[in-house]
Amino acid sequence: MDAPSNQPGIVGGLNATRRKQTGIFGRRALAGVAVVSVLLGAGVVYSNRPVEVEALMPERDVPVRVFGLGTVEARVMSKVGFEAGAALVELHADHGDHVRKGQVLARLSLGEQEAKTAKARAALQIAEVNIERAEANLEKARAILAQRQVANRRRQELAGRSVVSEQSAEESARDEAVAKADVTVTESEVASSRAQLADARAQVQFEETLLGHRTLTAPYDAIVIERHKELGTVVKAGDPIFTLIANDSYWGLAYVDEARAGFIAEGQRVQARLRSRPQDVFTGKVARIGLESDRSTEERRVFIRGDNPPARVFLGEQVEFLITAATLAEALLIPEAAVHGYNGHEGTVWTVEDGRLNRRLVRFRHRTEDSRLEIVGGVPEHARVVMRVAPGLQVGRMARFSEGKRP
Repeated sequence: MDAPSNQPGIVGGLNATRRKQTGIFGRRALAGVAVVSVLLGAGVVYSNRPVEVEALMPERDVPVRVFGLGTVEARVMSKVGFEAGAALVELHADHGDHVRKGQVLARLSLGEQEAKTAKARAALQIAEVNIERAEANLEKARAILAQRQVANRRRQELAGRSVVSEQSAEESARDEAVAKADVTVTESEVASSRAQLADARAQVQFEETLLGHRTLTAPYDAIVIERHKELGTVVKAGDPIFTLIANDSYWGLAYVDEARAGFIAEGQRVQARLRSRPQDVFTGKVARIGLESDRSTEERRVFIRGDNPPARVFLGEQVEFLITAATLAEALLIPEAAVHGYNGHEGTVWTVEDGRLNRRLVRFRHRTEDSRLEIVGGVPEHARVVMRVAPGLQVGRMARFSEGKRP
């Protein structure tokens, strides 16, 4: 009967314990809320503090250079050969030789063509003799005609006085007509002989020309780049025997991205580095710009004439070219990485206006070799452009310029 009398005391103790624990938890919750509130407030203050940025500063005398990769080429290069076919019997030049204009480089066998030329010359001599004989016959015929004309006139006068018979007068007239016909025939023979003489002379010229085609000469002062045939080879007309390049005709061929080639013009200065001599810088000028771009690589061909090429140049060697397309007297240049939405002529940049950040759509023109863009419009007069994008940039946030970068 004692146990039931203790039940209310146990229940009361449990309730007191629970109230105590509830109070502790409440105080801890309030403390946590306070800490979170403090942290949030600190975050808001921290995120709204003035952010440090670098201001873009104007630069002077900035060269705008365009990169192009290309090769060494020759402006005048020829693969020379014979206009006739025969066995190659003489070679007078080889790889690396310097030859002069008109110098004999090679010859083909001459026997057959020399015989044809001799035959044509003999035919020319015969034609010359024939025309001499025809001209002599013409002179004789004219003399006979003159004699017959005189005789006919006398006979006709005598016949008019009845001194000679009419038959004799008729015979005299007939003789004069025959003499005239002989003159006409002889004149035609002379004309024919002259035509034959002209034909014989043309045939001699033709055969001598073919004979000359058996000798290969240098078309200009040149360097022999390659010899393609050897002695004894039977070549066909047009087969290349030598590859020649004209002296001092070296130039560079640069391939430039079309997106960068718009401001390139003839006469602009160029720096070049040969792959075999990277420590040396060679200079030159843009000599020609190709009128047709490569449709697959979308590159433009630019030809460069050198001012100080090396003493020995190798065709096809790779070269790096830097073409100075413009020099900016004063420019505001921003790294392309700091531009959002760049489309080739426009993009968005961060600016500082009245101490706060803003975004502006600006226009660009030139692009430097280190990927900086020239700003030419869209920035208000009182604004300054932010050089680099950093975390925490927000429109309207206060900003200050880092030390050493104040506009």
